[in-house]
Amino acid sequence: MIPSIPHSRLFRTTYASYVVLFFLYLAAPLIVVGTFAFNDSLFPSLPWKGATLDWFFGSEQPKLGLFQDDPILKSILVSFFIASCTTVLSLLLATCNAFLFEREQFPGKNLLYILMLMPLVIPGVILGVSILVFSSSIANWFEMNFGWELDFLYPSTTLVILGQFAFISTICTLIVSARLRKFDLSLEEAALNLGATKWGAIWTITLPFLKPALIGAGIVSFLMSFENFNTTLMLVGSDAPLTIAMFDRLREGATPVLNAISLMLMVASSILAIISLLMDKKSPTT
Repeated sequence: MIPSIPHSRLFRTTYASYVVLFFLYLAAPLIVVGTFAFNDSLFPSLPWKGATLDWFFGSEQPKLGLFQDDPILKSILVSFFIASCTTVLSLLLATCNAFLFEREQFPGKNLLYILMLMPLVIPGVILGVSILVFSSSIANWFEMNFGWELDFLYPSTTLVILGQFAFISTICTLIVSARLRKFDLSLEEAALNLGATKWGAIWTITLPFLKPALIGAGIVSFLMSFENFNTTLMLVGSDAPLTIAMFDRLREGATPVLNAISLMLMVASSILAIISLLMDKKSPTT
């Protein structure tokens, strides 16, 4: 709706109702999941049998809580490790890519940019299968010809990190590039005229300007890695991250402890999103 164009009261009411219903539609599944995390029942469904915190702190079966469930806690640590490694690698490559595509001119630049975007349009399952086949082929070749056992190229935590890094780094590159595009190059030129080196100017002027984008890209990268399922499913080894562990639990029969996990993830995601917004508001625009 364009504010400068006059609208009837009926139109404004209809439009406001549509917006409210739209956001209720988006929030309803999250509210239901969060509510059933406190249901005193062995099943995450109606009827409501009273409120309880057993699905968070329960220490005995069948109501073993989230914070007492060792396999779930281990899977959270695995997911945290994978997400942290993926985020660091993605930010490093994204920063280099941003300078490459925004500052440099070279033959084949457009083709290289398109190739960088390819992982975004490839389905996660196909990407995972492709990486698995490629890495396994390399590992088998080295084993047959040299007797080297490259276990990290078979389904493992390392391969999960490489698989997620393949497409998350592209998203981080777009975020950092969008910020770098707004940078005033005259600031670097002024620093160079005052005796700063090229790297010194980038370190003291350009990178602080990119800080909000780097933080935002890091948060996006961490969340996308933590909740990724399709690609991870194809590459996971013996140490299952949280999404795979939850999938295995669902096949065995869901309990409200999965609702408790989902609620904790929603809270953590909201906190990270708020931090990103606050950092963006505090950042200079030029």
